[in-house]
Amino acid sequence: MASFSTSSAKAGSSVGGGGWAKAKHQSAGGGGSTLERIQQIELEISRTQKNKATAKHLGELKAKLCKLKRDMLEPSGGGGGKVAGFEVQKIGDARIGLVGFPSVGKSSLLTALTGVQSEAAAYEFTTLTCIPGVIYYNDIRIQLLDLPGLIVGASTGKGRGRQVIATAKSCDIILMVLDPTKDDAQKEMLTKELENVGIRLNKKPPDVTVRPTKGGGLKFQATVPLNHFDEEVCATVLKQYKMHNADVLVREDVTVDEFIDVIDGNRKYCKCIYVYNKIDLLKLEEIDELARRPQSVVVSVQNKWNYDYLLRKSLLEDFKHAFVLGSSVKQSPQVCGKDHILHDQDVVQIVKLTQAEKAKALHGKKTGTTIAGSNIKVEKKKEDKAPLKS
Repeated sequence: MASFSTSSAKAGSSVGGGGWAKAKHQSAGGGGSTLERIQQIELEISRTQKNKATAKHLGELKAKLCKLKRDMLEPSGGGGGKVAGFEVQKIGDARIGLVGFPSVGKSSLLTALTGVQSEAAAYEFTTLTCIPGVIYYNDIRIQLLDLPGLIVGASTGKGRGRQVIATAKSCDIILMVLDPTKDDAQKEMLTKELENVGIRLNKKPPDVTVRPTKGGGLKFQATVPLNHFDEEVCATVLKQYKMHNADVLVREDVTVDEFIDVIDGNRKYCKCIYVYNKIDLLKLEEIDELARRPQSVVVSVQNKWNYDYLLRKSLLEDFKHAFVLGSSVKQSPQVCGKDHILHDQDVVQIVKLTQAEKAKALHGKKTGTTIAGSNIKVEKKKEDKAPLKS
């Protein structure tokens, strides 16, 4: 006859009751430090098959995982504090952050573009603090930050990773500096570290509205067919955030991860340009392949190749309007679009789209005669009226 153990383990050692009890304990996120609980949940997610039958369970695990990561990144009340060298005042029309693994040429790129001397050498971890510089390009002032090199595990705090990524979160644009002599795993690992702390690269906010209510339970509505998300998974995720009464409107085919991004709210949707430095070490056909990739620029700091093209890929997508003072306008200041022709000695202040305005502009919601969040005019539809009879 088979025997089954029902004994419980001593407190603080392990979980008794066999493998099933351990699996339940891990799925609940219980036991150990926050980092250990995160690793337990990530392990179970990787072991769980992805299908309709497990969608609800996976949604619950991912919601717990998101909350644990947020708790780990938020500073505790008793310790920590500001780290010297990372508190940099934001100036100029935009802030751009240089992100990358150690020794990929970030410091050299900052010096080449701004003239600011950031310590550079042929060994890793040369830069230990945040070094700011300013680019003046076509009368636009851009603040460029050289951040210390990231390492794998930066999102959990390794190598001052939390401070580096927190500063990166304040940037309008991320320049991810990559080594073209290495494979694409470096790009994937950097993207994962940034994703872990809520930075979404080259993505738009999900078109989902969640409005908490005082009663009535969950009211779920989708205006498009959903392939990865449904009302049951929605209710499971909201339960983890203790939201039992809410109106949810889904306007695009979202995943459970994208829905959690909406609920959590602490997300930064940021444009990223992938900068491949040291292209002087590559063959011409390899350079051509890299240059044709989306959102990518190839440069060589050592030979000063392709700087102008790198600087041009910046503010146009975030441009809302500009205040112009000078002889080119009838009254000063005057709101102008990007096609306005400036005169010599005109003063320009650029106003960028906010995150909410960019989201509305991407989804194309119309208000009046413009697309919400932009200065794009929408032509009025002509109504076909029947001729009047005399």
